[in-house]
Amino acid sequence: MRVRRVRPERFGAFVATEEPFALISVDRALARRLGVDGAELWREPSREHEPVLRGPTEVHLAVTERCPAACTGCYADARPDGDEPAFDVLRERLDAIAAMGAFSVALGGGEGALREDLPDVIAHARALGLVPTLTTSGLGVTKERARRLSGLAQVNVSYDGPPGVYEAVRGYAGAAHAERAIEALREVGVPVGMNTVLTRASFAHLDAVAARASALGVVELQLLRFKPSGRGKLDYLATRLTEEQVDALPAVLRALVARYGLFTDPASNPASDAFDPGSGRFALRVDCAMVPFLAADPSILADDLARFGVIGCEPGRSLLTIDVRGDVRPCSFWRDRPATPLAPDTWSSDPTLESFRDFAESLPEPCASCAFVRVCRGGCRIVAGASGDPFRPDPECPKVRAFMKPTAQ
Repeated sequence: MRVRRVRPERFGAFVATEEPFALISVDRALARRLGVDGAELWREPSREHEPVLRGPTEVHLAVTERCPAACTGCYADARPDGDEPAFDVLRERLDAIAAMGAFSVALGGGEGALREDLPDVIAHARALGLVPTLTTSGLGVTKERARRLSGLAQVNVSYDGPPGVYEAVRGYAGAAHAERAIEALREVGVPVGMNTVLTRASFAHLDAVAARASALGVVELQLLRFKPSGRGKLDYLATRLTEEQVDALPAVLRALVARYGLFTDPASNPASDAFDPGSGRFALRVDCAMVPFLAADPSILADDLARFGVIGCEPGRSLLTIDVRGDVRPCSFWRDRPATPLAPDTWSSDPTLESFRDFAESLPEPCASCAFVRVCRGGCRIVAGASGDPFRPDPECPKVRAFMKPTAQ
């Protein structure tokens, strides 16, 4: 294992490794053995849960709001004539991200793959020591384009179901574009993941999605919660998972892991084949907004989720977003509330990031007494905000639903 970069923190340090990129948190004792000097950071005792890091570990950077697809639930409200910052502007924003001490930058949109100068954006991120990734629908990713994007550490392609299902979820026929993009990127050696947004229409087809992920040789399948943001607010109540689907989700995930997961029975999944795209296996991931749905399952332990890095609401803890106008937002879905311009002290002074941290540090009931309080962090602020107050427990969490039910007289 070769260490690429180290960043001291109050708890110890973050250690970034090369090939493959991994970000590991270590305590002060191990950090000292690696030659890290914590100086003033280590003069006070370390807390079990440090409320604020020195900077984000990952920044989401919107490189465009242009997109021709017009997905019905687009969180960014992306359009063919959407805003698109010049390359020089993006270069300055990448410089600012590196100065914050971030390790990775996730490029998004709109449809970032359609930017002609995207390879230059990727090259500048690499020159700054940032690890760049991209989320795309696959539009515009030809074989030649894929070769020019080979500087990306990973590309996640949106795929909300096979033909027919995809159209029902997104409003346009994009499954074929997505599959061609996955194949083109894999041919040039770029690791490819698949992103699937869970809606009541796509949930029933998760087996088919996983089968395509296996056949296409992706390294991961990431399941994302549908959120009321952008055009996604318009029909949110009829699009989100039903309560019955939420309750069934942990069992569905267990079945997918048993069939396709990397970490299954070693006899059927030898270590030598575990990360081979040809094995048909992949890592199954859930986004931070899905954690409340897992926490309600009595067979799942908070320590197990933490051990595998399944952590709720990341904004203000390890993540921030910079939109196309250069405004700072806690996450890409926080779009309809005030944002502040990017500045050198953004991480420590932005009032919205501070509100996220304050909420996670002093959660109300039923979160305060929940065993998953430090893992879940109160659920999704975007979902909570749709019902009037973003700083309240996630109203779709099964435990919160049970807590809020009136007691029978």
